[in-house]
Amino acid sequence: MERFDVALSDVEAARGRISGRVRRTPAFDSQEVATRLGRRAALKLEALQIAGSFKVRGVLNKILCLSDTERQKGLVTVSGGNHAIALAYVAGTLGMKALILMSKATPRFNIDLTTSYGAAIELCEDAAEAFAKAEAYANDGMLFIHPYDDPAIIAGHGTLGLEFLEDTPDLTHVFVSIGGGGFMSGVATALKAKRPDLTIYGVETTGAPTMTEALKANAPVTIHATSIARTLGAPFATHRTLSAAKQFLQDIILVEDRPVVEDLTWILQTEKVLCEPAAACVLTAAAKVAPSLPKDSVIGLVLCGSNVSLDDLKSWRKSMLQV
Repeated sequence: MERFDVALSDVEAARGRISGRVRRTPAFDSQEVATRLGRRAALKLEALQIAGSFKVRGVLNKILCLSDTERQKGLVTVSGGNHAIALAYVAGTLGMKALILMSKATPRFNIDLTTSYGAAIELCEDAAEAFAKAEAYANDGMLFIHPYDDPAIIAGHGTLGLEFLEDTPDLTHVFVSIGGGGFMSGVATALKAKRPDLTIYGVETTGAPTMTEALKANAPVTIHATSIARTLGAPFATHRTLSAAKQFLQDIILVEDRPVVEDLTWILQTEKVLCEPAAACVLTAAAKVAPSLPKDSVIGLVLCGSNVSLDDLKSWRKSMLQV
């Protein structure tokens, strides 16, 4: 098993590098969520981040680490979700060329948002074909930016953890969603380095159990995601992110799509923030776990992104909530 190779010093360096280029998103206590959970609760609203998710933190850190020669090669990546949108935004901001390889099943909302930032898109049959094509483009001279298995990407994501602890220093339990595991790895690196006693739960949906299956097999396993939480649908974890999960997580909580849609709607109505299913799922998971936690717990929920269309929400509500 590969040793996890991102440290607090990497996260702190990333914070200095990206400072002033990303938003310091708000974190605050929520009385409404506390009432739901029966425990004090704080929200980290990364749904309000530039380009709609935490991904801009990692991508920006990675790009700012590149040499001038590397930047001139042009960037290529695989993503149909937030990484694509973030890479397109950062490349457009810095005047770089970017090619995004996406599955043909990628929602039009994500495609349009990515192209609006100036990136080129090539549609592939599935993630496996996209990764193979990315390797070919890299062999031809482009620079492949992995969506989650990259120390600089992970370190950038970890800057969120530093902010959350500064704003809510008495956190005791934090819930963070998992796709391929890069986000969880970075946030957990920062949280556990600063507060070793803090408990971290990963969250996945039953239709996208990427890290759950990797932990069962003690190795990365390719899955075919079926969840509506598309940004959790990474085809596999990696040895690096699996190592982080083993090192940092108390447990991974699996939740169903239907209650996630209910909680997405509840957060929109209660906190006035539109979140992706990949963000709302942490509330669903926390509601399952909270009754077993000490009464004086301070539960932190990371609401990681907001790149979802109102048409998606309408469709999910129609299919899941009005049966």
